[in-house]
Amino acid sequence: MSAPDPARAPGPPLLVVIDPAARLTDGESVRIARDVLCAGAPGVKVCVPDNPEEIARAFARRGARRPVVIGDDLALLRAVQLLHGERKLSESVLSVVPVGAAPSVALTRALGVPPDAVGAARAALGGAEQWLDLLVDDSGGVVLGGLRIPGTDGVGGARGVRGAGGARGAVPSDGDGGSDGAADSPWRRACRSLARTVLAPQPGAVTGRVPAQRLRVEADGELLADWDRPVEEVSVSTDDGGMAEVTVRERAVSAPVRARARAVTVAGPEFRYRAGCAERGPVRGTRTWTVVPSALRLMVPMR
Repeated sequence: MSAPDPARAPGPPLLVVIDPAARLTDGESVRIARDVLCAGAPGVKVCVPDNPEEIARAFARRGARRPVVIGDDLALLRAVQLLHGERKLSESVLSVVPVGAAPSVALTRALGVPPDAVGAARAALGGAEQWLDLLVDDSGGVVLGGLRIPGTDGVGGARGVRGAGGARGAVPSDGDGGSDGAADSPWRRACRSLARTVLAPQPGAVTGRVPAQRLRVEADGELLADWDRPVEEVSVSTDDGGMAEVTVRERAVSAPVRARARAVTVAGPEFRYRAGCAERGPVRGTRTWTVVPSALRLMVPMR
């Protein structure tokens, strides 16, 4: 069966938001994406904001328009965060055209969005909705692609700042499963592939052994690590079925502790973490991440 003609695809008109960084990084790809979108759908409104405040206003005033973001992973995360803040994330179908250097669009590509401007724009016009689970913390922050709490560098900073995806071995391998022994599914393997892509070490990342942290880690109330067992690394990635896969690596134990849970709580005197494409923290005290099933509706190519 042939794919539907994007120009005749039903649905609301589009709001195309061009991230400021995308215009500076690759203006030609931005122009191509804009031209494809404007030619493929009637009544397209193009917004060219200069800062995050103008982006937020554009989303707030979009009305019934379906948002399409042209930009990198941070631009996508900003859009998801804005929709979550409006409590309209599950009601909105979001599209993204990845524009940026390869490391800055790794998450978007891992989610199934085509890497080229033309392919991604066509998917925005006439693709299929993909429903994705998200992690949301107790302060309202949204996580795309999984999170990692790394060791510190000894002076309070997070290891691998700005694009150093973290250390070796923090993301489960294809053979890693949850503690309940559930069988693999294609979607579960895709989730793990996404986590590996987003959280794997990037060029220039620090890979040496780092000081462990005193953390308390719980998964659905089950204690995985306590204050007396120094932790080198904690990683959390979404799974199919509204669950998260949690991996805790302790300094004194060779085998990691793994669990599947709907909520993960980490407590510590101070810790930083990498959430997908963003560095966050420091957190002083406790933070809980909860899986929100099928929270994000993202347009990808039809299969």
